[in-house]
Amino acid sequence: KPRNPETPKPRNPETPKPRNPETPKPRNPETPKTRKPENPKLMSDLRYPIGKYVPEANVTPAYVAACIETIGGLPAAMRAAVAGLDETQLETPYRPDGWTVRQVVHHVGDSHLNSVIRFKWTLTEATPTIKAYNEKDWAETDEVASTPLEVNLAFLEALHHKWVLLLKAMQPADWEKQLVHPESGKHLSLAYMLGLYAWHCKHHVAHITALRARRGW
Repeated sequence: KPRNPETPKPRNPETPKPRNPETPKPRNPETPKTRKPENPKLMSDLRYPIGKYVPEANVTPAYVAACIETIGGLPAAMRAAVAGLDETQLETPYRPDGWTVRQVVHHVGDSHLNSVIRFKWTLTEATPTIKAYNEKDWAETDEVASTPLEVNLAFLEALHHKWVLLLKAMQPADWEKQLVHPESGKHLSLAYMLGLYAWHCKHHVAHITALRARRGW
C-alpha cells in the first residue's frame, strides 16, 4: 500500500535522534567548568555605583542650593548607611581590592577636610594652586583601623556644619573663582568643585548601601 506523503516516515530505532541546533550541547561531567573572566562592566559599576561625575553646564541658584543641601545631608546619610554594622562588616571591602567600609567613612572625612581648605584658599587668594594628597595612602595610616566609627561620624557632622555655613555665605561671583590642580594643571571653578563634592557625597554613601544590598545586611 503506498505511503501517504503527509505521514511522517518512521525513524529507525538504531538511528540517533538529531539534536535540535537550538538545544545546548550537554557538558561532559568530567570536563571542568571554565570560570568566566571578571566582568569589567560589573567592576566599573561597583566602583561608580551612581556613575562618574558630570559637571553641570548651567549653574543656577537652584543647582547651587541643591548641591549645598546634599553636602549638608551627608553626615546623616553616612550615619544611616553604616547603622547596625558590626566590626566584621565594617572591615569588609565594598568591592574586590577596594576600601573597607571603615576606610570609606574615614576617606570621606579626609577628602572633605581638604575640600574645605581648597574653598578657603580659592576665596582668599587669586587662583591658587592647591595641594594634592595621596588618598590611598591616607586611607591606610595607622589611626584608621583604631579610630572608633563614631569619631569619624561626629567629625563629618562638625566639618559639614562649618562647610555649609561657608557655602551659604558665598556670593554669586564667588562661584566663578578658580583654583589650579597641581597634577592636571586644570583651572577649576568653585561651581565645578561644589558639584564634584555633592556627587562625592552620594558616590561613597552608595558604595556602602550597594554593598549592604548585595550582602543582604
